[in-house]
Amino acid sequence: MSTDELGRVIYLVLLGSVIAVYFFVQNRQRMGQVAQQAAIWGLIFLGAVALYGLWGDIGPALRPSSTVVTDSGEVQIRQASDGHYYVPLELNGTRLTLMVDTGATDMVLSEDDAAKIGINADQLAYTGIARTANGTVRTARVTLDDVQLGPFADQEVGAQVSEGEMPGSLLGMSYLSRFSTMTFSNGTLTLAR
Repeated sequence: MSTDELGRVIYLVLLGSVIAVYFFVQNRQRMGQVAQQAAIWGLIFLGAVALYGLWGDIGPALRPSSTVVTDSGEVQIRQASDGHYYVPLELNGTRLTLMVDTGATDMVLSEDDAAKIGINADQLAYTGIARTANGTVRTARVTLDDVQLGPFADQEVGAQVSEGEMPGSLLGMSYLSRFSTMTFSNGTLTLAR
C-alpha cells in the first residue's frame, strides 16, 4: 500500500469514526433501535459488495444465452452491454469465452486462460512481439489441438499466448477467417461456413 493510499484510508476511518460518534450521541436514547438499523444497513452493504464481487461469475448464468446456433447452422452472438462480442469456445475441451477483436491478427490467449487449457506458460518460448494499445508485449506461438464453436470444430489451430497483462483472451482474424460469412447487423454477429 502506497503512502497516498494509506493516508486516504486513515482519513476515511477518521471521518467514519466522527460521523459514527455524532450519530450515536444524537441517538443515545434509542440505542437498541439504532443498533438494529445499523446492523440491517451493514448487511445490505455487505450483500451489495458480495454481489458486485461475484457478478463476473454469476452474471453470465443469470442472463439469457448470448450465443445461438440457428437451424441453418449459423452461430449468432449478441452484442454485450459493453459493446463487445464474447464468443464461448471449447479450447482443448475446456470452455472459455473470448472477446472478438477484428484488429487482432491471431487468437491471443492470456497466460491465465492458457493455464486453464493445459498450457504451462513457464515452458513457452516468448519469441514473438505484438504491438497492442497498451504497448509492446512478447508472445509465444502455440497450437491448440481442438477448437469448437457450436457445430464448428477445427483441429491444430494456431494461437499466441501473451506475456502481457490481459483481462481476457482475444479471438482474432486467423480464426474468424475460417468462416465464409461474418456479418455484424443490429447488434448480432453471425458466423457461417
